[in-house]
Amino acid sequence: MKAKTFRLSLLPVLFLLFSASGKAQKIISVEYQSQADLNLFVVEYESQADLKVYKVDYESQAGKDNGHWFFVEYESQADKKVYFAEFESQADLKIFFVDYASQAGWRNKKKMHLLY
Repeated sequence: MKAKTFRLSLLPVLFLLFSASGKAQKIISVEYQSQADLNLFVVEYESQADLKVYKVDYESQAGKDNGHWFFVEYESQADKKVYFAEFESQADLKIFFVDYASQAGWRNKKKMHLLY
């Protein structure tokens, strides 16, 4: 009886682990605009941003649509390739880097589709 209870209590934990691992927002910054899936512009003020981004240290800390990004080294590891535009008018998405994970998130949810 105890083994069955243990297996049943383990199921929710396994579900959370596997669902979280598939949601990592892995980003790579590319050198040329033509290589990018998305053009970004880093704004000076939080109020100007579509998305507030927090750079995480580990892939396991990243999230799909919550602004927690993990920057990878190789294009093959990335979910999205981004180009940091020089001018705001070139950008698909305006971002602002925040200091704390709790500050990250969407300010303009109409642009969420860009990261799918």
